[in-house]
Amino acid sequence: MKPVYYENGALKMLDQTLLPTEEVTHSYTDYREIAAAIVDMIVRGAPAIGVTAGYGVYFGALEFEGLPRGAFLKEMETVCQVLRATRPTAVNLFWAVDRMEGVIENNAEKTPAEITALLKTEADAICSEDIQMCRDMGAYGAELIHRKDTILTHCNAGALATADYGTALGVVRAAWEAGKEISVYADETRPFLQGARLTAYELHKDGIPVTLITDNMAGWMMKQGKIDCVVVGADRIARNGDVANKIGTYSVSILAKAHGIPFYVAAPTSTIDFNMWSGDDIVIEERDTREISHIKGQQIAPDGVRMENPAFDVTPHQNVTAIITEKGVVYPPFDLSIPRLQDK
Repeated sequence: MKPVYYENGALKMLDQTLLPTEEVTHSYTDYREIAAAIVDMIVRGAPAIGVTAGYGVYFGALEFEGLPRGAFLKEMETVCQVLRATRPTAVNLFWAVDRMEGVIENNAEKTPAEITALLKTEADAICSEDIQMCRDMGAYGAELIHRKDTILTHCNAGALATADYGTALGVVRAAWEAGKEISVYADETRPFLQGARLTAYELHKDGIPVTLITDNMAGWMMKQGKIDCVVVGADRIARNGDVANKIGTYSVSILAKAHGIPFYVAAPTSTIDFNMWSGDDIVIEERDTREISHIKGQQIAPDGVRMENPAFDVTPHQNVTAIITEKGVVYPPFDLSIPRLQDK
């Protein structure tokens, strides 16, 4: 399942705002429209956003490659700024744009057409690397899953959040493919309902046993012994192991710790911000409160009531059992184990 991919001169995106009832794929060739698709969550999930941003830079270059070199380079600064401004929390966005900018800076003496061709190669590399990283993460993570385990996950960290296969759901898929006969509880994940609309959709489509629950049922399921471990994704991981993920993840981590249940985070090293010392410095995106007051256009809250809509929260490293990456599984103390990933 590929939510974002390049085909026939266009960037294709499966519209995740319409799932699970409609499967509609849009085509993009304008970097501004690609940026808007990130903001509007046509595409979402940190790795998928990174892949999308990489191609966004390429399509910006394609638009301006007919300009003189100086004007081209100036326009590319704007392209990168527009893409960086789309969503503040997911570090993969900035990681991908930085990689694309590095290509531009390292080849500034070349013609705009030559730079554009190199940018296409780099965007393709970001995409293919993401797919391989998810496969590698799945293999490492599956070793932590026991036969017949029931896994709780929050939000969507599946194929729909990456270029393919998934991070947290990559672990689930790899365990299922290894014949471990696992099953999954999926939190609905208010207010955008990624668990209900996307995770349940993916797993059901793949034939992996999944049970959908509301967010406030997780603790009771743990109390009854129905959950063996938690596996979630991440949008940014600080150097000390603090994890930013979809709002509600922090609550799940507290419940897991209280019940003695392992809490695993699956994320590629591109999601680790090695320059950020703790989660206290992570910028939390605030989204339109209409996501709370309305569901599919239907108003569910009274007019005039005050609302807040942080899209993410930060789970402290003390609540994290291990972090699963494409380079292996790292354990506490994370301030020592995470920096070592840079050398692998």
